[in-house]
Amino acid sequence: MHRRAIILLLAGLVLGPVADAMAAGVDLSRIADWDIVLDVEASRAENYAAEELRDHLALAAEVRLPIVSKVTRPTRHIFVGAGAAMGASNVGFGTGDFGSEQLRIVIHDDNVAIAGGRPRGTLYGVYTFLEKHLGVRFLTREHTHIPPVGQPRVIGPDDFAFDPPFNFRWPYYGEVKRDAAFAAKVRCNTVPADDKYGGKTGRNLINHSFANQIPSHVHGEEHPEYFCQIDGQRLAQVKSDSYDNEPCLTNPDVLRIVTESVLEELETNPSRTNISVSQNDNDKYCRCASCAAIDEREGTPMGSLLTFVNGVADRVAETHPHVKIGTLSYWYTRQAPATVKPRPNVQIQLCSIECSMVQPLDDPRCKSNVAFSKDFRDWSVLCDDIAIWNYNTNFSNYLLPCPNLRVIEPNIRFFHANGIKAVFMQAAGNALGAELSELRNYMIANLLWDPRRSGRDLMDEFLALHYRCAAPPIRDFIELVHDNAEETGITKNCFGNAADYGIDASIVEAGLKAFDEAQRLADSDEVRNRVEKASICVHRAAIEDAWLWAEKHRESLEQHPLPTGIAARTRHHARRLFALCARHHVDRWSEGTTIEKAAARLRQAYGLGESENF
Repeated sequence: MHRRAIILLLAGLVLGPVADAMAAGVDLSRIADWDIVLDVEASRAENYAAEELRDHLALAAEVRLPIVSKVTRPTRHIFVGAGAAMGASNVGFGTGDFGSEQLRIVIHDDNVAIAGGRPRGTLYGVYTFLEKHLGVRFLTREHTHIPPVGQPRVIGPDDFAFDPPFNFRWPYYGEVKRDAAFAAKVRCNTVPADDKYGGKTGRNLINHSFANQIPSHVHGEEHPEYFCQIDGQRLAQVKSDSYDNEPCLTNPDVLRIVTESVLEELETNPSRTNISVSQNDNDKYCRCASCAAIDEREGTPMGSLLTFVNGVADRVAETHPHVKIGTLSYWYTRQAPATVKPRPNVQIQLCSIECSMVQPLDDPRCKSNVAFSKDFRDWSVLCDDIAIWNYNTNFSNYLLPCPNLRVIEPNIRFFHANGIKAVFMQAAGNALGAELSELRNYMIANLLWDPRRSGRDLMDEFLALHYRCAAPPIRDFIELVHDNAEETGITKNCFGNAADYGIDASIVEAGLKAFDEAQRLADSDEVRNRVEKASICVHRAAIEDAWLWAEKHRESLEQHPLPTGIAARTRHHARRLFALCARHHVDRWSEGTTIEKAAARLRQAYGLGESENF
C-alpha cells in the first residue's frame, strides 16, 4: 500500500471516531423548551403523526410540546415530515424519492427529524421513533407501554433508515380489524381506510371472486353451460355459488362476462392496483371435456384456471396497464401447471391451508409442509409476484390452546427470504378475544414489519410488559403446550379439536394451576383482569368432552343427554368460561359460531333452560 494511502486510512480511523464523539445527541429530559415542526403543506397523516408524537412524549417526559409551522431558531426542534425548514436544518434530508412507507430518523446536535414517503412513511416513522428511542410498545388496543423518560436520557446521535420488506401486511385479528388507530400503530397497512392513518396500501387481498363476477342466480337458468359440469351435470342452480359452484372456464361467454365485471369494478375504483379473478371456496371445478383436457395436460386444475385468468389479464392490460390480476393458488389449484405461465400482470396468492401449524413451513421432516414448499418453489420460477395466505388459528375452535406460536417467526422469515412482498396471516379476524390473540397479534405485526426480529424475544417482551409479575407461570404453560405438541409429533393443520393439538387432561390440569398461580402473583386489578382473559383458553379446554358430546348429538340431545360424569366434571368450568367471555367481550367460539350459539347448545346439553345459568 502506498504511504499516502496508509496515512489517509489512519487519518480516517482516527478522525472518524473523533467526529462522531463531537456529535451530540438529545437529552429527552431537557426538551421543555423544544417544539414540533410541521410543514404548512403537511398531509392529514403527517398532522396526525405530529399529534401522536406530542401526546406520547407528554406521557413519557411530562412535557407537552407545541406544534408549529415556523422556526425562529436553529435548534431544539423535532421536525415531523419533510419541508423547507427541515431541509435547511442540520438534520435535513429529502423524501422525494422515498417509497410510500419508507422512513428516516436523524438525531443530531439538538435537533430531530422524522420523515418518510407519502402517505404512511412519516406516521410510521413517528411510531418507529417512539419504539426505538423511548421504549414505547403498542401491546394491545387498550395497553400501550410508555416508560418514563427519567433523567438524564440521551438518545442519538442516530441516522436510521428503513423501508419495510413487505408492502402488504395483515395480522388478521379482530383486535386490528376493528380498530384502525391501533392497526396504524402496529403498521398494519391493510385496515385503515381513513387518510388520517395513512390509508390502506393500494394492493388488495386476492380472494374468492367468481361468485360475484358470474352468479348462477343471474345466468344459471338461461345458460347452464356457463357453470361447472360434474358427472355429466351442470351445477347451474345451487344454494350458494361460493360453496357449491364454479364457472366453466373454457366457455368464451364466461370469459367475456367476468372480464366485463372486472373492467366495471376498475372503472368504479380507479385507485385499485390489483383485482381478484379467482375460484370460489369449494372443489366443484369444471370437469367438462374442454376444461378436463387442459387440466390433464397441465397436471392440475390450475391449468384451466390460469389459462382463463391470463385471458382476463390480456384484456385488462389494454386499458389498465398498471393493474394486476390476482388469483388464488388454493386447495386443488395449489400445484403450478406444467406449461401455462402467468402473464406479467398476474399475481398468485399461494395458500397453505393443508400445512401443519406446529412445524415451520420449510421443515423437511413434515410431509405436508414439504409438499407446500415444493409448490412454492415451482411458482417462484413462473411468477415474480407471489403473495402468501398463511393460516394462524384453529378455525374450528378459536378459544382452545393452539401450539403454533413458535412457527410464526420462521414462517415469516421463510416468506421474506424467498422474495415475498405481500403476506396475509389469517387468524380470528371476525372475533375479539381468541386464544392469546393479543400476544399473537403483537408477534405477527412486529415480524411482518421487520422479519429480522426474534419471535421468542417478542413473546417474552409482551408477557413481561402485559402480565408483569404474573408472566412466568403463563410462559411456562405456553412452553408446556408447545413442547408436548412437538414431542408427540403432532402435524395438524388449522382445523381441529383439543386432542388434535395434544391438549389432554394433564395439560388442562397444568393450565389451571398455572393461571391460579398467575392470579396469585398479579400485582394489580388491571393485571388480574388480563390474566383472567388469558385463562379462558384453559377453561375452554376443560369442557372439551361436554362440547364434543353436544356437537355429536346436536340434533338429538333430548334422547342423548350429557353423561352425568362429564356434566359434573365440566359444568363449573362452563360457568366460569362464559362468565369470563361476557366480562372480556369475547364474542366468537369458532369461525362460524358465536359465543351465544355455543352457550345455547351447551345449556341444552346440560339440561338447562335458555336463561338458566351454568
